[in-house]
Amino acid sequence: MKRNVITFGLLITALLILFQLSSYQLFKGNLTTEIIIAVVSIVFFFLGLYFRKKWSTERSTDQKIGINYEKLRELNISDREHEVLQKIVAGLSNKEIAAELFISESTIKSHISNLYTKLEVKNRAQAILKANQLRIVDFSEFSTKVL
Repeated sequence: MKRNVITFGLLITALLILFQLSSYQLFKGNLTTEIIIAVVSIVFFFLGLYFRKKWSTERSTDQKIGINYEKLRELNISDREHEVLQKIVAGLSNKEIAAELFISESTIKSHISNLYTKLEVKNRAQAILKANQLRIVDFSEFSTKVL
């Protein structure tokens, strides 16, 4: 954080110095104000691209931390089973899950049975706890409101 503040402070200082140089016309007419402003804008454009790339890679690594995809592959949980598990964590019933995923209730029951076997649990509550322990579902999507 300190580094970012210092970097932006130095950039603003450099910008002020460039504007002062252009107002005093130390360049004796070789460079006009428009050229100086163009150079400054190009510098800030490339700095913006650099910081955007830097911050977007930091965010993408933070997002990957949420779900342990390696553990999902290790447990052999399919994408559809993972979707069903996410719906279970959201608190939906079999009927609601079937409606959201556009599949039958019996298919949902099959997926849930497979999940119980793969997670080595016996009910929904244990499945949710195990999913949390293994970090295979992103719990940040669900807000915990206290009434």
